Amino acid sequence: MDSNNALGEFLRARREATSPAQMGLLHSGPRRTPGLRREEVAMFAGVSTDYYIRLEQGRERHPSEQVLGSLTRALDLDADATAHLHELAHPGSRRRATGEAEQVSPDLLRLIRSWPYTPALVINRWMDVLAANPLATALYNGWEYADNLLRMAFLDPFAREFYREFGLDWEQVARSKVAHLRAVAGADLDDPRLTELVDELSFKSADFRRLWARHDVSPLSHAATPLRHREVGDLLLTCEVFDVNSAPGQQLITIHAEPASPSEQALILLGGDLTPSRQEDAGYALSAARRR
Repeated sequence: MDSNNALGEFLRARREATSPAQMGLLHSGPRRTPGLRREEVAMFAGVSTDYYIRLEQGRERHPSEQVLGSLTRALDLDADATAHLHELAHPGSRRRATGEAEQVSPDLLRLIRSWPYTPALVINRWMDVLAANPLATALYNGWEYADNLLRMAFLDPFAREFYREFGLDWEQVARSKVAHLRAVAGADLDDPRLTELVDELSFKSADFRRLWARHDVSPLSHAATPLRHREVGDLLLTCEVFDVNSAPGQQLITIHAEPASPSEQALILLGGDLTPSRQEDAGYALSAARRR
């Protein structure tokens, strides 16, 4: 990662991901590289080509609000990507996390443990699993990488089989997780844990390198989660993600199934099989597996 030119890298990546047809350029001739040309973005944004090139190369780092608004329209950015663009242009606009809480509050731990049929996880902004209730631990039993949701998606050989079996697109699921990481990172690309995680995933996964280079930005709030459990079989569940206001950077993930569905019955069966002794054994095994 080049945190010294985060704005330029973002502009280049979004330019290359924006098709000419998306911007109404239906007959623009053959192209050697994907996406829009620099001069086309400059034209749509109402700036000179030389100025736009300086932005991408990091030789111009202080675009005005007017220019940022024009670039938003020229690159057809959505609300999340627009906010990200403004943060990269003004990196001090969002207070960076310092001394980020890694401990989950006792009240939140008691709450998630009180849900016998609702798997729940608490993660930090880099998607490390800080805590899991017994049912969540039992649900993810057998995964090789269960300490971080990104490592699970990109490094666990089980992940692709999972999504193929349910007719879902692994690419879409993986892309959403990478876009979430970009969203929470913002301009804070020098964070040691982020650097460690991105370096590991980039080294071990060509797919992660490709998706990280796209600079997609989108917070994770709702997602379908298919699972194949060795005891109760195939499950189709839904994840909801909530910010933990008392611990900035932490998020609570709850997992549930459609009422009266086979997946709900399977969760009830799995939860009912967690005797008190198994709950103590399972309780926070995911968080104990964290690499840090």
